[in-house]
Amino acid sequence: MSYSKCCLKGFEWSGTPSGKTGKIADINTYIAGDNADAAVLLIHDVFGWTFPNLRLLADHFAREINATVYLPDFFGGEVVEPTPAILSGDFSGFDFAGFMVRNSREAREPEIFAVAKALRQKYKKIGAIGYCFGGWGVFRLGAKEHNPPLVDCISTGHPSLLTKKDIDEVAVPVQLLAPEHDFMYSDELKSYTFEKIPKLGIEFDYRHYPRVVHGALVRGSEKEPGELLAMVRAKNDAVNWFKQFLHEP
Repeated sequence: MSYSKCCLKGFEWSGTPSGKTGKIADINTYIAGDNADAAVLLIHDVFGWTFPNLRLLADHFAREINATVYLPDFFGGEVVEPTPAILSGDFSGFDFAGFMVRNSREAREPEIFAVAKALRQKYKKIGAIGYCFGGWGVFRLGAKEHNPPLVDCISTGHPSLLTKKDIDEVAVPVQLLAPEHDFMYSDELKSYTFEKIPKLGIEFDYRHYPRVVHGALVRGSEKEPGELLAMVRAKNDAVNWFKQFLHEP
């Protein structure tokens, strides 16, 4: 599966993130919240850990889930600046192919695992959520190869680079936040998800957002009623999902 340049289109939200920066597993990280028992690992999309939208989401999650949220830099300091040109789809002057080589699954998976292992040493419960580029990462964190599990549950919004093998091997509760129109999380892959995950003996929550496209859940326009509604619904759905698994009943 190839990664599309359309993943770079988007819209910056208003607001100022209120968290802090620090490190986890020696990786620069945006941190929101201060719960000592529950944590959420947020794996960024192609705009990286500095993208205001994701930092604002981290702030929401920290408050509403009651968890400490970690948004690490999994691009090694490289930043795709969300300029008006790039947000509108003008990629001239941007080495997209080179960027994806430097930030391939193989290059970044060890760092993602290292962060989750560091969090597992600190917290009783851990969830992971990833958008676009981060989608494959949370599935790998929830894979059956990890014993004990690196995370207790996962959620993903419009995942990219996800494979059938990733779906086959997931072993923790899964939530999928799926726009209706998504060239990266295709109809074929959606059908495979519905066929496979219910047979794995794990909890499965699928959320469908009509009339919106890939990327809209973090990069949609708050000025567009349909996109704003989808963004709010997806945030609330993720909050409710993590509340079930990160806190004692």
